[in-house]
Amino acid sequence: DHSTPTNCPKMSTSTAASKTSSSSTTTSANDVLLYVPNLIGYSRVLFTSTSLVLMLSHSRLWWLATALYISSFVGDLFDGLVARRLNQTSTFGGLLDMVTDRCSTLGLLFVLAISYQDQLYLQLIFLFLCLLDISSHWCQMYSTAALGKHHKSEDGNEGRHFLVRWFYKYYYFFGYLCVGAEFTYVIAYVIQFTGDSPLHPILKALLWGFIPGCFLKQLV
Repeated sequence: DHSTPTNCPKMSTSTAASKTSSSSTTTSANDVLLYVPNLIGYSRVLFTSTSLVLMLSHSRLWWLATALYISSFVGDLFDGLVARRLNQTSTFGGLLDMVTDRCSTLGLLFVLAISYQDQLYLQLIFLFLCLLDISSHWCQMYSTAALGKHHKSEDGNEGRHFLVRWFYKYYYFFGYLCVGAEFTYVIAYVIQFTGDSPLHPILKALLWGFIPGCFLKQLV
C-alpha cells in the first residue's frame, strides 16, 4: 500500500504530483518482457532454432533454413536501434541479444562440422572457431565487468590491442567483421547445395570477400 497516511503532514501539490508521476512511470518485469526490441529477440530465437533444426533434419529445405538464419541475423542489426529509439534498453534485452548471438554462431558451426565430416581439417577448424568464439566473448565480458565497465565502451577497452578498440569504436569496421564472419559460415553451408548452378561461382567469390572479415574477427 503506497497511499499517504492521514496523520502525516500534507505534501505540497508539486511533491504529490512528482510522486504520482514517478509511480505511474514505474516499469515492471512484465513490461520489460514485452519491450519491442525483446519481441524482436524472441523472434530471433525462434528463427535460429528453426533454421538449425531444418539444416540438420531437412537438408532439402536448405534455402528456407538459410533465409531464417539470415532473418535472425538481420534482427540483430535492428533490435539495438529500436531499443534506443524507443528508450527500451534493459539488462534482460542485452543478455537475450548476447546469448542468441553466441548460440546462433555456435549452432551453425556445429552444423558445418557435421556437413563437412569427410574433411577432418575443416572439422577441426570449426571446432577451434567454436572454442574461440565462446572463450573470447567470455573473457571480454568478464574483464570489462571486473572494471565496472560495459564491454563495448571506450574506457572499458582502454589500453587493449588496437583491433579490439577499433572493433568497438568504428561501426563500419565492427559491421564488416561481424557480417564477414557470419556470412562466411552461411555461404560455407549454402555452397554445398548449389553444385553446377550459376549461383555457385558467385557464392565462391562472395566467400573470398567475407573470409578476411571472418579472419580479423577471430583476431579481435
